[in-house]
Amino acid sequence: MEIRDFLIRVKVGTNLGIKKQYQIYQEIRKSPELSIAEWIGTTKLIKESQKDELTATLQSEQLTHEIQINEQSGGILTILDEMYPKLLREIYCPPTVLFYNGNLSLLSHQRTIAIVGARMMTSYGEQAIKCLIPGVVANQLTTVSGLAKGVDALVHEATLANAGSTIAVIGNGLDITYPKQNAQLQNQIQKEGLILSEYPQGARPLRHHFVERNRIIAGLTTATCVVEARKNSGSLITASLALTENRNVLAIPGSIFSGNSQGTNQLIASGARPLIELDDVLEEVL
Repeated sequence: MEIRDFLIRVKVGTNLGIKKQYQIYQEIRKSPELSIAEWIGTTKLIKESQKDELTATLQSEQLTHEIQINEQSGGILTILDEMYPKLLREIYCPPTVLFYNGNLSLLSHQRTIAIVGARMMTSYGEQAIKCLIPGVVANQLTTVSGLAKGVDALVHEATLANAGSTIAVIGNGLDITYPKQNAQLQNQIQKEGLILSEYPQGARPLRHHFVERNRIIAGLTTATCVVEARKNSGSLITASLALTENRNVLAIPGSIFSGNSQGTNQLIASGARPLIELDDVLEEVL
């Protein structure tokens, strides 16, 4: 069995969860001599009632065609490939397959910083990003965010406007734009930066995709900055995932009267470094 091809077939051709996909990777690399049918026949990771259908699916010409479509629209990176980021490989349940469009060499940049925050960004958050990003770019840091509206989108926009490098990790297929208002920005990032997704063509932006996406944002970098966040927001999930992986977390403090600062102030109270000036970022990354 060609393990790389098998991982891609599992990713594109099945609905198996990310944990099961990683378990499959761990198991098949120990028995590369087995064929697809032989491995499925012996594994305990797949239910007996599903084995015949899965064998047919993974060996089908239809699936081969779907994989070719994904390759032609961008590229496919697996956990076996040399360009797969070392930092991402170290996280719990790293993605076995990533789809990309743009400059893949950005994954080799040593200086990266995740910057995330509220979708309903305030003028305070906007001002903070526009103040921070020029210094980040000047120090040759690559920004990583999620291409959501609000803070994420502005991080990408400001990075590109300052001739910097940015990576967007999205929660749907590369052929889908979400939210729709970011269509032009997504196209620009594909040309000047890098778009990454764990999901093949046609995958919709489902709720659980964004939680899974957040672990990649945190995993690609040594530090995560939260600009604005409400309590229990997705940005706090990203920060929590970063802490779980022993990565640095910074948060911009805000007014105790602002709902958008409740999450960031909570992070600081829990031990995150207050992001007061550019040096706070540089000391955590460089």
